[in-house]
Amino acid sequence: MKSAKYPLVLLLGFVLLYLLPIEFRALWQPDETRYAEISREMLAAGNWIVPHFLDVRYFEKPVAGYWINNLSQLIFGHNNFAVRFGSVFSITLSALLVTWLAFRLWRDKRVAVLSGVIFLTCLLVYGVGTYAVLDPMITLWLVAAMCSFWLASQAQTTAGKVGGYVLLGLACGMGVMTKGFLALAVPVLGVLPWVIAQKRWKEVLLFGPLAVISATLITLPWALAIAKAEPTFWHYFFWVEHIQRFAEKDAQHKAPFWYYIPFLIAGCLPWVGLLPGALKRGWQERKVESGSLYLLGWVVMPLLFFSIAKGKLPTYILPCFAPLAILLSRHATQLLASSRTLKINGWINVIFGGICTLVVLIALAPWGVAKHPVYANDEVLKVVQAAVAFLVWSLVGYLTTRSNARQWQWAAICPLGIALLVGGVIPDKVINSKHPQAFIDVVRPELENSRYILADSVGVGAGVAWELKRADITLYAQPGELSYGLTNFDDAKDNFVSREDFAQWLAVHRKEGNVSLVMLLSKDKVPEDHDVPTPDDLYRKGRFVLFFYEKTP
Repeated sequence: MKSAKYPLVLLLGFVLLYLLPIEFRALWQPDETRYAEISREMLAAGNWIVPHFLDVRYFEKPVAGYWINNLSQLIFGHNNFAVRFGSVFSITLSALLVTWLAFRLWRDKRVAVLSGVIFLTCLLVYGVGTYAVLDPMITLWLVAAMCSFWLASQAQTTAGKVGGYVLLGLACGMGVMTKGFLALAVPVLGVLPWVIAQKRWKEVLLFGPLAVISATLITLPWALAIAKAEPTFWHYFFWVEHIQRFAEKDAQHKAPFWYYIPFLIAGCLPWVGLLPGALKRGWQERKVESGSLYLLGWVVMPLLFFSIAKGKLPTYILPCFAPLAILLSRHATQLLASSRTLKINGWINVIFGGICTLVVLIALAPWGVAKHPVYANDEVLKVVQAAVAFLVWSLVGYLTTRSNARQWQWAAICPLGIALLVGGVIPDKVINSKHPQAFIDVVRPELENSRYILADSVGVGAGVAWELKRADITLYAQPGELSYGLTNFDDAKDNFVSREDFAQWLAVHRKEGNVSLVMLLSKDKVPEDHDVPTPDDLYRKGRFVLFFYEKTP
């Protein structure tokens, strides 16, 4: 292929993978409905300082990630594309920074471009980068911080070093305003091995205060503004969201120390065959290529940090894939086109895609061997589409093994089938428990005609609020992640109704208008299992159920 066509091919691939599919997948609860609704409420209220969620103060995260989502909805409107575009935008800027850093390290355009491509097409990066959460935003600022430090460390002038450390502080400050103080810990840990090996302590101590000052300056206006508006914010955010999540016994999402290893390996698909060699080459070159040591430290130190923490989620290690992508690209381009490693990588993709195809056809399909198949009898078309999506992965993998593996780079399009078809292959069983939009569309008339709407799940409540463009959703029975906002502020106490008080509450409030209660049933439960007054109408679809109470005189 002529080099002049590369930009067009890259742009087309990006559009097909990252832009085209994101509008046509329903929002998942609780994550995507949460972040969609928080930004919608911030825009509706014109309050860009204090996040609110279902009309309740929401202190779990700072504000900068919401700002990106706010701008996305402001530009594109309140739709699925806008909800996810903030993540796509952030992960794309991260890829451009990865490309820049790779070029600064090796001065090789091929390595640089492939680093960005590999980063964008790693399975974990792609999955999180097209999903509405804050992890792509914090990844952007952490990648920017690590790039800034390298820029400062390689600068030959005092002005260059000053500029690099100022940029480092700005990136860290934005990271703090996106997801908290880990934006300070991760870069420090990431550069530590390199600083020790290169004996650059004096430089760090001399210029480091500039980073602290610039981080403080960019953070301070909002920090003071929210402290003035909500004096309890910083106490809650520091002690609950940081100390408890990291170390205490009741930390959320607890998992063993080795939890991230399989996610790191699987997350490197469709490039996982290059991973052992890339890490080995980086280690072997660490003394002659200081950039290799820098990248290894960036991978290993944050991985250890998150592994030690009590609370774990796969998305936390997303920043580790930036240096991994550069190491993978560097290793692959140093191999001969006939290298066994490149062929092995292709065959791994063949096997992965083939196994997934067989799992869909043999286990998940309604005719499959599983006792409880994921797909129902009327979802044959979805089964076929799911099989095709993984078959594309396998076929692309096979093509990369041909012609002495000269086309190994085309592994980048392995996820294309999944990207284009995943929106249409989600089983109804999953849709009717994780995608409230489909249920809300059916019961929209009842909901729109209700004076009061209650929900027993924060994620479902967010879905209702997002679809109806109204934040006054009352939580029923369990406050969930809004517990702090509901119990510590007098003006929010009416936003929650306990199971014991519901009958009395309903008797009073249905005199003012219709009342709807939306519930997400536990598996194998029926509406009758829930002790609520008999509704005038009841509709159930999967695990979603609507109890509708008409206005009484």
